[in-house]
This record gives sequence, structure tokens and C-alpha cells, in this order.
Amino acid sequence: MLETPEEVAALQALLDASHTSSSSHLKEIVNDDHTLSASDLVALLTGMKVLSVATVTARAEPRISALDGHFLHGTWTFGTAGTAAKAVHLSKRPAVSVAHVDGERLAVFSHGQAEQLEPHHDAWSETIEHWTAHYGSSPLTWGPDIRMYRLRPQWMVGYAADRASLLEQRTGPSSSDVTGSSSDESGSEQAV
Repeated sequence: MLETPEEVAALQALLDASHTSSSSHLKEIVNDDHTLSASDLVALLTGMKVLSVATVTARAEPRISALDGHFLHGTWTFGTAGTAAKAVHLSKRPAVSVAHVDGERLAVFSHGQAEQLEPHHDAWSETIEHWTAHYGSSPLTWGPDIRMYRLRPQWMVGYAADRASLLEQRTGPSSSDVTGSSSDESGSEQAV
């Protein structure tokens, strides 16, 4: 978890605004009992996660593909070869939808703009270092034209079928089982 308190707060503001502006159908499914907070997401989305990334062709036809994603600083990072169709789409039409779905347990849906990262970007070094540490080799060595992206989300919601169970599986039984619990500002429980 590399997120600063400011990044977690910004992510929570995005999640709240996204949920508020969502359709009544979505709100029936992603209701208070099934909504994941920013703190929940940064705790749960560690390591590599399989993403479904949707791009758009020149004829406005959607295309979806799966690729590795890492949640860093409150948003997704992902990469692909410059020869991939999605890289061609993103170079001309950076609007993208990104989803991570783990069965019925967990889902994160987001829409925004894919920003191609380059060596002069503020996130470049840390992103490459994170990916290299995870895989044991730099993603830049995986081909002649590897492109790295960061999602600039404009809309995002997080869903859990059973939030309490999911968080307990992630962190193990908490001391709140013995000592009680309190709520932080986002309404999620913390052990005291």
C-alpha cells in the first residue's frame, strides 16, 4: 500500500461521487452493505490483479482484453506491447473502462482516461520499480516497445458480496473480536 492519506481521501471522494451519480439499478446492487471504501480497496488490491480493459476502435466498436494490473497510489497501472491493438486504440482514443472481478467476492469498476507513462512522468520510476520487484524483471525488458499506463479515473465503484468476510480473509481475525471496534471517518471499522 503506497497510498498517502491524501490519495486515500481523494479516492474516497471519487468513490462517493461515483456512487451518488450512479443509476438506481447499480445502487440496488452496490448498496451500503456491499460498498467498498477507499481504505478497503487499498488493503485488498495488493499485488497483481487481472484486469479487463475495454478500449474503442476507430469504428467506435468496443474491444476488451485481460492484462496484469497493479493498484498504486489509488489507481490502476497496467502495461502492454506497443504492437497490441489496445495500445493503438489508447494512443488515439485514451478513454478506457477497467474492471477487476474476483468471482462474486469482489469487483471494482472504473472509467476514465489511460495516461501513457514515460520516463519524465512523476510516477514512472516508482511504477517500474514496483513492477520489477513483483516480477523479478523490469517490464521494459519484456519486448522492444513496452508501454506502461496509469488510469486517470473519472468514475469508480467497489463491490463486495460480503465485505466483513472479505476484509477478515485479507487481514485475519481482528482484535476487535476481543476488544471491540470503532469506526473511522469513512464508516469502516477499525480495531481499537
